[in-house]
Amino acid sequence: MKRALPFLLILSSLFGACATEPVVPVTIHTTEGTIEVNIDTLAAPITSANFLRYVEDGLYDGGNFFRVVRMDNQPNDSIRIEVIQGSANLDMDSLFYDPIPLERTSETGLLHLDGTISMARMGPNSATHSFFFTIGDQPSLDFGGMRNVDGQGFAAFGRVTAGKDVIRRIQSGDVDAQVLAEPVRIDSIRVN
Repeated sequence: MKRALPFLLILSSLFGACATEPVVPVTIHTTEGTIEVNIDTLAAPITSANFLRYVEDGLYDGGNFFRVVRMDNQPNDSIRIEVIQGSANLDMDSLFYDPIPLERTSETGLLHLDGTISMARMGPNSATHSFFFTIGDQPSLDFGGMRNVDGQGFAAFGRVTAGKDVIRRIQSGDVDAQVLAEPVRIDSIRVN
């Protein structure tokens, strides 16, 4: 059974944390190297809190980067993007949280520029644990962009500060369609 954190508790804890830590640095340790990211709790408080609770609970430990999207592996997409996508450890899915509300880029002001971290989703308000990094600027992932037919975009919530070379190395891996032949393990994600 999924664990739900009441929305009011999320907001009350966020406003306290945001006052002292508007940016939370995290390090993602992978088998390909480390990626350092600043999580923007001020601009995207709901999305950031969601990601950081997965981090705090160790749910990304043993997860992986499993999907890469690049120009040569999206033959049926008229709007092409470049991203790598990671997930929490699926063996711990009974501990995952309920989906969160979508924080649109039109509300947060955080755009999908090169090195943005953002939450993956299917429909609006469906994001849980899966996240992605943009490679190059990807405006079609912002609110009003049409990579997703609903035009609502994705919830950006931070930027890479080091490790873009690791992201590109992961993106260049062998794939079957957009799935990495050998997923890249996330050893851990920790707040610095």
